Amino acid sequence: MIEPFGNQYIVARPVYSTNAFEEEHKKRDRHHKTFLGHLKVCCSCSTQKAKRIVLSLLPIVSWLPAYRFKEWLLSDIVSGISTGVVSVLQGLAFALLVTVPPGYGLYAAFFPTIVYLFFGTSKHISVGPFPILSMMVGVAVSRMAPDTTPNISSTDSSLNDQKVVVAATVSLFSGIIQLALGILRIGFVVIYLSESLISGFTTAAAVHVLVSQLKFILQLQVPSHSDPFSIFKVLESVFTQIEKTNIADLVTALIILLIVFIVKEINQHFKDKLPVPIPIEFIMTVIAAGVSYGFDFQTRFNVSVVGTMERGFMPPITPDVQIIQDTIGDCFSIAIVAFAVSFSVASVYSLKYDYPLDGNQELIALGLGNIVSGAFRGFAGSTALSRSAVQESTGGKTQIAGLISAIIVLIVIVAIGFLLEPLQKSVLAALALGNLKGMLMQFAEVGRLWRKDKYDCVIWIMTFIFTIVLGLGLGLAASVAFQLLTIVFRTQFPKCSTLANIGRSNIYKNKKDYLDMYEPEGVKIFRCPSPIYFANIRFFRQKLIDAVGFNPLRILRKRNKALRKIRKLQKQGLLQVTPKGFICTVDAIKDSDEELDNNQIEVLDQPIKTTDLPFQIDWNDLPLNIEVPKISLHSLILDFSAVSFLDVSSMRGLKSILQEFIRIQVDVYIVGTDDDFIEKLTRCEFFDNEVQNSIFFLTIHDAVLHILMKKDYSTSKFNSSQEKDGKMDFTVNTNGGLRNREYRVRFFNRFIFI
Repeated sequence: MIEPFGNQYIVARPVYSTNAFEEEHKKRDRHHKTFLGHLKVCCSCSTQKAKRIVLSLLPIVSWLPAYRFKEWLLSDIVSGISTGVVSVLQGLAFALLVTVPPGYGLYAAFFPTIVYLFFGTSKHISVGPFPILSMMVGVAVSRMAPDTTPNISSTDSSLNDQKVVVAATVSLFSGIIQLALGILRIGFVVIYLSESLISGFTTAAAVHVLVSQLKFILQLQVPSHSDPFSIFKVLESVFTQIEKTNIADLVTALIILLIVFIVKEINQHFKDKLPVPIPIEFIMTVIAAGVSYGFDFQTRFNVSVVGTMERGFMPPITPDVQIIQDTIGDCFSIAIVAFAVSFSVASVYSLKYDYPLDGNQELIALGLGNIVSGAFRGFAGSTALSRSAVQESTGGKTQIAGLISAIIVLIVIVAIGFLLEPLQKSVLAALALGNLKGMLMQFAEVGRLWRKDKYDCVIWIMTFIFTIVLGLGLGLAASVAFQLLTIVFRTQFPKCSTLANIGRSNIYKNKKDYLDMYEPEGVKIFRCPSPIYFANIRFFRQKLIDAVGFNPLRILRKRNKALRKIRKLQKQGLLQVTPKGFICTVDAIKDSDEELDNNQIEVLDQPIKTTDLPFQIDWNDLPLNIEVPKISLHSLILDFSAVSFLDVSSMRGLKSILQEFIRIQVDVYIVGTDDDFIEKLTRCEFFDNEVQNSIFFLTIHDAVLHILMKKDYSTSKFNSSQEKDGKMDFTVNTNGGLRNREYRVRFFNRFIFI
């Protein structure tokens, strides 16, 4: 019964152990499906289920019939044109990261967008090349098709063809992995990439991108590296050839970078006033291509240009099985990172515009897009935040904007691509670097994370270091392993605490945190805030021993030794029992501990049996020549409200701990567990004559009141720091005061809070 009383409440109910609660309140019979039951439901077929599957696999069937042509079409067309221009330029620029001719970046910008139109669930993201993924594909390409000599020409057709095959094969197999993960409904794998890990990884990858573009900005012949420490090898190669820098390329790139950064800041600052962002990348590309063509930069300054661009589409390729075998690790990393980045960006817009997002369907859409792109000589893509921001900020409502952007890319592929042939590669490199600002600015995350959560900050820093030193593939694997290790560390060494009552209520907090706290004499409340499993059961035991102040196994062995001595003295008539205690007629006992132990330490770990003695033993009042550590603890409460699971290994350890306390006459109670926890203990035959299921109580306060009733306390006994408040009844109220003695309520079957 609960009665409101102003800003307080009154609760009147019995003191519940778990068994008593289940006896009074009947549980509902619940049928849990077996694996075969779930499989049967999964494999069953009906008209409604078939319709639901079709709609989920082809989301366009759901939203296209409801498309508002009059309201949305114009916005989608404007957005699609703006996004398409950006997609063309980013496709060309990011192809340099893959180390393939720039024209192939247009295929990567076209095919995934078309596929996502039919299979994607996000209305606002723009699918296509992404710098981090392009860099990861480029690492695999550099390893499988390396530049054999520093002076090799970048226009070597056979080498370029080999690189295209590697990039396409890696992209295709990455898409197959994504498709398989989506079909198997295990898109949850992305949850193992935390925000801190993704932030640190993308920041380090941005540094890799920055370093990789130096050879195009400076026009140096830098061999590719894909092994650990590759970034340092590239820097060494760049600085050893710095005197060979092409000044025209360097000046052009710096001018482009400066103008792009300034205009992007203007776009950001005046985004609420500008109808559409200023397409600075497009403007600078047109100007740079015109200037390069008009002044013949390629001949006069020996700059490196895009060169011949194939008009139209090239026939699909057959993936190389040997390449798949050699790059399977890269493919898996690319698949996971692509989905993680895409789903993160899509989640932002789904929350902003309040529409559902299906993670598994996103995997299927990305996978099919990368399969088609790889088959037609493109490379793996995801979504770029900058490109998606353009699509959303220019008024894009649905993926019709993506269709329009794909048409813009198609026009460049089949008709006007030749206009970009005189464009300098250093311009594309500058445009690629211009899109890294957001990722490089993530360095500011370190300070924020340090203030909020030091574990996340360490994850960010270590992810950044691993990715910089080991490279993108190995760095990601090492980062995930380190992140999981921090979780193990936090559960292996939990912050256990000793609780005490606060405010004379039913509230129990860490006794180190508050001033006005007390605990009944001889009662210790210990809280473990993590799962208990094989890796932390020893730590749990040690923390519990530290909390109670003694080792129960040591006390048990001492008492069994003392019991042997008492029996021997009693048989020899050297021990007399009086109302005031024991009287021993000898000053010392000649038997050594080794003789008493009889070299069998296991015997001392058994329960203490005193039924054969004609008297009761008070272990705190023994003959002077028999020494056993005295303990004042008679009850131990274990708060397991935060213990989510217990494995078999730790179960044996926990039972051993409970038995040790019980055998030295310390009652143990466990509180806060759910029913599944107790059911698992029952299945594993945890309970016996010593450790019984009656030790479980609903709350800490239930266990405390049970202890008080069991010890027949009429008033609570407090420690010396609390005796100044007087000895009062344990009836409590929430305003911090205690009831007067004249209002005392004895706790025989219920308790009251006022």
